[in-house]
Amino acid sequence: MRITCRIRWVVLALFLAWPFATRAAQIGAEGQPFIFAVVTKEPKDRSVVTAQVSDEGIVSEANLLPIDSVLTNTVWRNLEICHSLKADVRKVPDGYEVLAVRALDASMLPMSLQSIAGDCLIKKAIEVAPLVD
Repeated sequence: MRITCRIRWVVLALFLAWPFATRAAQIGAEGQPFIFAVVTKEPKDRSVVTAQVSDEGIVSEANLLPIDSVLTNTVWRNLEICHSLKADVRKVPDGYEVLAVRALDASMLPMSLQSIAGDCLIKKAIEVAPLVD
């Protein structure tokens, strides 16, 4: 009887702690929230990049604004359309200020962005394929 009572308390504690645990998963190593993004427009000026962003499960188009240390990052310097990213960010009125960035394989994106990345890659392949000959 005591074991089942303890199990009930453990289950209740886990149930109550779940919202905090899921929010903690959205916090990066430095305590900053992170986002997943797919670059959807050709970045001409590296100081502002337009991307489809998944922030807490909500997908929207937003501007990514890198800080100076990110501008010199190899990932950011070689950024192209359809690239998939995971970034530590800070929300600002113009979009997201990027504090750190990593390139990802499209399969590592949340499901809500995988279709966007796939469509982007197909479109890019169709545009580039005629130029290969």
